[in-house]
Amino acid sequence: MAQQSNDVNAALALSRFGLGADHNGIAPIASDPRGALMEEITERFVPVPVGPQLQSTADLLVSLYAFQQQRKEARQQQAATAVNAMPRDMPAQGPRQPSAQPSDTMTAPPSNEAMVVAVGKAVERVEKPSIPYLPQEILVAEVEARFNGTIRQPLIGFGERLAMFWANHFAVAVSKSEEVHIAAGAFEREAIRPHIFGRFADMLLAVETHPAMLGYLDNQQSIGPNSKANANKKRGLNENLARETLELHTLGVNGGYTQADVTTLAGIITGWTVARADGKLGASGTFVFNAGAHEPGDKTLLGLTYADKGVEQGREALRDLARHPATAQHIATKLVRHFVADIPPPALVQTVAATFSKTDGDLSAVYRALVSSEDAWNPTLSKVRSPLEFMAALLRASGETPKPNVILGTLTAMGQPFWAPAGPNGFADTADAWASSEGLSMRMDVANMIANAVPPQVDPRRFVSDCLGPLLSSETLQAVSRAETRKQGLVIAYLSPEFQRR
Repeated sequence: MAQQSNDVNAALALSRFGLGADHNGIAPIASDPRGALMEEITERFVPVPVGPQLQSTADLLVSLYAFQQQRKEARQQQAATAVNAMPRDMPAQGPRQPSAQPSDTMTAPPSNEAMVVAVGKAVERVEKPSIPYLPQEILVAEVEARFNGTIRQPLIGFGERLAMFWANHFAVAVSKSEEVHIAAGAFEREAIRPHIFGRFADMLLAVETHPAMLGYLDNQQSIGPNSKANANKKRGLNENLARETLELHTLGVNGGYTQADVTTLAGIITGWTVARADGKLGASGTFVFNAGAHEPGDKTLLGLTYADKGVEQGREALRDLARHPATAQHIATKLVRHFVADIPPPALVQTVAATFSKTDGDLSAVYRALVSSEDAWNPTLSKVRSPLEFMAALLRASGETPKPNVILGTLTAMGQPFWAPAGPNGFADTADAWASSEGLSMRMDVANMIANAVPPQVDPRRFVSDCLGPLLSSETLQAVSRAETRKQGLVIAYLSPEFQRR
């Protein structure tokens, strides 16, 4: 590959490996773009989301337990008030007694249906308690801290992009439960961000023991068949976390494991749970090991035997999964697919996988191997930005700061609701998932919304030239220049192939 200009590399560094150019365009890194990217890796730069409501998982779950109790009491009070507000002439419903003498004029007691209607009307007359929905309040605060915080800070934003990548690799969904809803942001802040430039094994252990992941994949429901907690033999294993750990988080679907391995791993991690509000197992809202629910005995997984050391049995198994050759191949393939091409260049995948294995999962070394390859700097823009990436790039380029509820709504409308994939495999990472006509139509609405808010002094021609640099095609520049209005010019820039692709 011929030597590329620094301007081309600067534009690629920002769009392919970063969050997109801000109002300064490509100029800040144009003198040494590859060096600037390597510097973010060397400095392990990952912005920290901040805000008064961004507390630890334990604190958030304790607050949730209190909120749930408050809501329960409010509903009970509401129901009691509703009953008191029922019409006085409504007799109490009791068991119907047979009459001694049938009578055509006898009035029948009200039916159950009538009772329900009466109570419902009484409830409507009672003022409902106003209790803000705490899990959504926390989610909104987490969104504010990222879209109007962490995405604005970096020069390039490789660390922030990696936070998005790993949060999707280790996906949880806020739609699962109130516990996951309130803790999803803390999960990303605690289990993912601190380990992005560290070792994969450390991230894996942090993820699989985090209350959000345990709750999302139902491990608190998994009881060892022969454990003390299953003395009545009515409960058993839940294999969700074990299956996704093998299939999605480590080895990959073709990683060589069997159903027996899934069952074995599920047994190994029985007892991994979260302390509830009563605090019987430990500090409320924290990861705890419930020895009484753990399946006893040594266990063999993928040919290796793990002694029954309680919680350590699972930790040892995860550390070995993290260094398995299939895990190296799986992670390398996903990283190259995400950053470089939908069909990952095989040679680059092998280089990244070999680095992963050689360094025992040192992710900084893995990223350096990725961005050092010339394959990673092909100027052809083959990847389509996901709605999440498009939104981040749009906000950085325009400088606009929408309310977090607006951001949540637009991401949902574009098909990528924030932290809410349809399944534990996360959102798709290929062009066919995002390049539909319906998707483009929704992006047009978002582009119009942002263009409406941009200050009138912004010149669309100058904007698109600064933002895209040498990636800007003459066709796009001509289309922007011919726009009938300034707003139309900006919309054309936002929807251009060079802005939509990376």
